[in-house]
Amino acid sequence: MFEIGNSLREARVRRGIEFAQAEQATKIRGKYLRSLEDERFELLPSETYVKGFLRTYADYLGLDGQLYVDEFNSRFVADDREHGLRRSSVRPQRRSRRFETNIVLIALTAVALVTVVVISAWKSSGSDQDGKRVKKAGGAAQVVRVPTAYLTVKGVGGASYVAIHRGGPGGPVVFQGTIAKGETQPFKGKRYWLNVSAPENLVITVGGERVRLDGYRPRVLTVTPAGWQAG
Repeated sequence: MFEIGNSLREARVRRGIEFAQAEQATKIRGKYLRSLEDERFELLPSETYVKGFLRTYADYLGLDGQLYVDEFNSRFVADDREHGLRRSSVRPQRRSRRFETNIVLIALTAVALVTVVVISAWKSSGSDQDGKRVKKAGGAAQVVRVPTAYLTVKGVGGASYVAIHRGGPGGPVVFQGTIAKGETQPFKGKRYWLNVSAPENLVITVGGERVRLDGYRPRVLTVTPAGWQAG
């Protein structure tokens, strides 16, 4: 057993992250992040949101999000079931808050769907190691060159929360979530803005060149046809 709130706060302070920065990266309102650190779970909209926000926030801080969800279940959900009571830290909220959280859920679902479509389209391209694919036209083999990914993000040391926008920080989100060890996300475009929570756990390449990000703190990366620039 460990203290959920204190460990989240220590991880955030250790990385030098302010609430405003965490709110922008995770899309979770600052007051909810504070509630997680204070273990004031009754201030969040519902038990489902507590678990989702815990997983997202912990992953963003470079921690194991599922471990925090399991700890929450063991301390606040399992005990209630044993006693036949509903002492969960959630309580009914006003209609306006429910509407607000429903909008957040819809937005997150839309982002997930877009990500699945992009990844599926890339995987179905049928490219091989040389960036080529073979078609048969009229019985003859035809070699067609397929564009390779300009930007790739690969998990190597552990999990890292990553948010990627096309064009700039205000552009559409093409990826938002945790990249686990061994997972690779490729992107063929040449203009992106990245917010990376744990760069030490990733290998990022732009145009075949590896990006070098020093330090153990969240970093911002801008990708253009000319290369990359860290912020």
